[in-house]
Amino acid sequence: MTGSELNNIVAAIDIGTTKIVAIIGKKDSTGKIEIMGYGRAESTGVKRGVVLNIEQTVNAIREAVAKAENEAKVTITEAYVGIAGQHIRSMRNRGYINRDSYDEEISREDVQALIDDMYKIPIDVGEEIIHVLPQNYIVDSESGIKSPVGMFGKRLEANFHIVIGQTAAANNLKKCVNRSNIKVRKLILEPLAS
Repeated sequence: MTGSELNNIVAAIDIGTTKIVAIIGKKDSTGKIEIMGYGRAESTGVKRGVVLNIEQTVNAIREAVAKAENEAKVTITEAYVGIAGQHIRSMRNRGYINRDSYDEEISREDVQALIDDMYKIPIDVGEEIIHVLPQNYIVDSESGIKSPVGMFGKRLEANFHIVIGQTAAANNLKKCVNRSNIKVRKLILEPLAS
């Protein structure tokens, strides 16, 4: 494979209670992913989304990844990793920013600043924010907006769905993947990944 083809390779690992699955795919010119390799191994070190045995989980990840790599005929160095389990919770929150001028269009940077602010909300000790999902935006009291970029307005608000998980559980998942010589590109909530 050429260097540009390798840039289009995407890998995902699902660490579940009964099985660990690794999938390797390639993005085509339209952005769709064609599955190149699939690997599966029995999971004995995980219960309800929480790693209880690091060594067993690492061995199962290595087995699943090796099968997927063998089928895809590529070696992966990073992957998206699914996270789920009883330690995951979610909440709704609303945030806003006041912009300097009515006369300037709302930019992607404005929207990103609003999302970034949600990562700063107070949560319980030992927890971390996994996802901030905008549900809809409000521009100067006009609600129900799906994408405010390009609109004019001074006050930009949004309703968010925020997914929170236990830091220790997330770190143990990351540790298992890292010990399998794979960098965690991002943790993704299982239902969203599906």
